[in-house]
Amino acid sequence: MSRMSQDDSSPQTGASAGARSDASRRTAATPPRRGGGTLAVALLLSLVAVGGAGYVGWRQWQQEQGNAAGSAALTGLQQRVNQLESAFTASDSERNLLRQRLGDADQVNRSLREELLSQAERTRNLEDAVAKLSEKTLSGHDAMLLDETESLLRMAKERYELFHDAQGAAAAYALADQALAAVDDGAFSGLRQSIGAEREALAKSQPAGLDASLSTLTALRAATLALPLKPLDAPASGSTAGGWSRIVATLNEVVKVQRANGAPLSVADARFARELAAIDLAQAQAALLASDHEAYVAALKRADAGIAAQFDANAPAVQQARAQLATLIAQQSVTPVQLGAALNELRNLRAVHALKPASSSSAAAGAKP
Repeated sequence: MSRMSQDDSSPQTGASAGARSDASRRTAATPPRRGGGTLAVALLLSLVAVGGAGYVGWRQWQQEQGNAAGSAALTGLQQRVNQLESAFTASDSERNLLRQRLGDADQVNRSLREELLSQAERTRNLEDAVAKLSEKTLSGHDAMLLDETESLLRMAKERYELFHDAQGAAAAYALADQALAAVDDGAFSGLRQSIGAEREALAKSQPAGLDASLSTLTALRAATLALPLKPLDAPASGSTAGGWSRIVATLNEVVKVQRANGAPLSVADARFARELAAIDLAQAQAALLASDHEAYVAALKRADAGIAAQFDANAPAVQQARAQLATLIAQQSVTPVQLGAALNELRNLRAVHALKPASSSSAAAGAKP
């Protein structure tokens, strides 16, 4: 209890003592209040100064960092600028080199263009020369073929007129047609129709069955050896009829003429008559081979007249021989062909064709002024 009382008293005493101390403090602190304010102000000012210094230092640090970064960036930019300058210098030199190369290429192209133009002109001149040469060659080739055609046509005409050789003339016309077909000028193409027409006429004028006619003539020559002669006591022909026939009959009654040896003379007469007939038939064969129409017909007619005069007209062999001769004569009843139209047409065309260059040059000369 005493302890509790002590404790209870102690707080009271402590409280009173604290009150006393507070009062004393208040009484003691009342006079020195000015010194604490200045300290606080100084402390505040120092804090502000420290803060300002820190801020200023921070700003300077940031500025130094920015300056360092700017200097680094500036250095990088300077390096890039230097690189760009070097690249620009290199590109400028390359550009100058390319410009120089372009100038050289332009000069080369200009020289090539001039050479190309000169080559084109030379090529044009060469083409003109080749065209003129080919034209001369073609004209010479055509002229040679036309000369050959004209020569063949003239030869065919002369052969037919001189030797009556229709087959040879037709062969010459065939060669002329072949030569004319090789001519490049179309102005002479219509001439082939005229040549074809005359060639066809020559083919129609040839005697049909030349071999058969020769065989018939050979058989007739062999048959004349067995033909019976006309009887010696045969009546006179109609030409001696009238007064002369009566006079001859009267004389025959008064004077009797008779052969003492009639066999040799009759044999001679028969041989002579048969040889004459054989000669006529041989001449007919020769004329047929020579294509002599007139001589062939004349020989056939002479043979027929000789057979009619010397041999028995009532005998079947004589009648058959005369019938064969009449058939051969009938086969030769062909009118001769008139040649020369194609040759004249060719000459006219060549004359007109030769006048064309002269007329064209004169027309050009007239149109020039």
